[in-house]
Amino acid sequence: MYGRNETFQQMRSIKQSNVAANRLNYIPEALQMFRIHLGSRAAENTMERIKMAEKKNEKNNNDKDRASHKQKSENSEKPAEKKLKTMLENGNQLNPTPLCHIPLQRLMDIEMELVYTDEEDISFEFAEPMVSTSTRSVHGDSEKAAAQSTANGRALPHIDKELQMTLQKASTCYKENNHSAAVEQFSAALQICSKGAAVDNPLKSSAEDISSIASFIETKLVTCYLKLKKPDDALNHSHRSIILNPAYFRNHLRQAAAFRSLERYSEAARSAMIADYMYCLTGGTERHTSKLIKLYWQAMIEEAITREVSFSVMYTPFVTELKADKINKIKNMFAKRHPDYVEHIYTEPHGLHILPQTAEWLSLPPQKYSLTLGFRNKRIGKILERLSSRKLPIFSDQETPFSPLTEEETKMYWENTAKKILPVINFIRSTKLTDDHCACSPGIEKLHYASLLGHLQRFKEQSQVINQAMAELATIPYLQDVSQQDAELLQSLMADAMDTLEGRSSDKERVWNKIQKIGLIEDYLYEVEDNYLKNKRLRTSKMEIMKSTQSTQQYWRLGNTKLSLTNPKNMFAIQQTRKLTL
Repeated sequence: MYGRNETFQQMRSIKQSNVAANRLNYIPEALQMFRIHLGSRAAENTMERIKMAEKKNEKNNNDKDRASHKQKSENSEKPAEKKLKTMLENGNQLNPTPLCHIPLQRLMDIEMELVYTDEEDISFEFAEPMVSTSTRSVHGDSEKAAAQSTANGRALPHIDKELQMTLQKASTCYKENNHSAAVEQFSAALQICSKGAAVDNPLKSSAEDISSIASFIETKLVTCYLKLKKPDDALNHSHRSIILNPAYFRNHLRQAAAFRSLERYSEAARSAMIADYMYCLTGGTERHTSKLIKLYWQAMIEEAITREVSFSVMYTPFVTELKADKINKIKNMFAKRHPDYVEHIYTEPHGLHILPQTAEWLSLPPQKYSLTLGFRNKRIGKILERLSSRKLPIFSDQETPFSPLTEEETKMYWENTAKKILPVINFIRSTKLTDDHCACSPGIEKLHYASLLGHLQRFKEQSQVINQAMAELATIPYLQDVSQQDAELLQSLMADAMDTLEGRSSDKERVWNKIQKIGLIEDYLYEVEDNYLKNKRLRTSKMEIMKSTQSTQQYWRLGNTKLSLTNPKNMFAIQQTRKLTL
């Protein structure tokens, strides 16, 4: 366990160096004053942190102890992999144990323990733990900060006295179950932060410290609004808390609780999956806590599958690359198990999936699965398969890139297509932690969806979805390594999303709309090319027929027949044929 924890501590420092460009440049309306307060001191950008991560990666790769630990881990997994591979090659497709039902009361207990816990201390995102995580209680009603100094050795900042008193009043109201008063106090605390008074000495504070303080207030507002049965408000604040502090696992878990309250179970499952990963990534080793998060994640997947009637799914253990014959076997198995969903069947091609039953993050790597989907509507299934095969997601029904949809066409596209494919896209993401094709794909999908909502004049929903997309993008550097190209794309997406929330510049100038237009142009060119090749094949076929006809005519013209020349009738026939050919 010590070796595994040490590995994750190294991973954590690398991932934290990879974090996207200063998140305070992208926070929503209520926190814009931070940008004025921080000024040039908040100048760290994505590319610098990516370079730092590369240097640390290079150093860690030369660490003999770590290499030895990695080799032992790989050796211990080889027998299991060989066994699984043999079984798959023999045609015995293994399927995971069916998801067992988790009672509603159990879910409520998990939420009370992990979501509604009343933290009294702020969890600073960029702090190095000075005490063993095993000494922290997971059953207490408060969660102490596990950091005494930040990563560069400086002391943690002192919170402004006025802000501290306001937070104490808010905490008192929360403990007394006076959640409306707690909302007022936490909102007042947020206003104090927005005026630049988060810490005693603002000039010496860092962007990350203020970000952590603001995130703490936002996540407390989430719990208050959940208690007040206002899940939409809770969801908005959960997005903001993640944008400010993506590394804190409870921020993602509270987002999951808000999604669950809105009966958006696939999105709740994704949030719970990320929460479980973040818990382990940041040094959490309490099996009890990780088990509760996995149960919550599992329950959300089960609920999403149970309530969905337009498609069904099947997970298959993944060992080696899926070739055409294996995919056909999986499809045949799916058809036998789900005969009502065979109008269109396809196996999701990019990225591997992880299930809560086998997601042991501390034992690298967890078992991965391929996902097969079956649909009752053939058209929707084909659209989803086409979207899944793309490197960058496209969310449009435009036939050509040069003829945008009219208002009426947009409404028809929403009713007939978008509203039906969104649940499938969200479900695919519920067990897919990363995207091998494009790291920013989850955020781009949401931003395309937000643009569609804007065209439908549903601006409140559009704002919420943009905040959700920003939360996804802020989390990406913690989930996977980000290339320089992806980092630049991520930075542009975040900046444009913030501009959209503030109403700056037109929607046509957004990065995600440019991506969509390029994708539509590519589709148009591919379609033109396909039509050209089809016509070329037809022309080639016609030419071959004409050549065959000409050969036949030439055969008769030369009189190359087996007719006997001695027979007067045959001589007459040959003469007549020659006359015709002449």
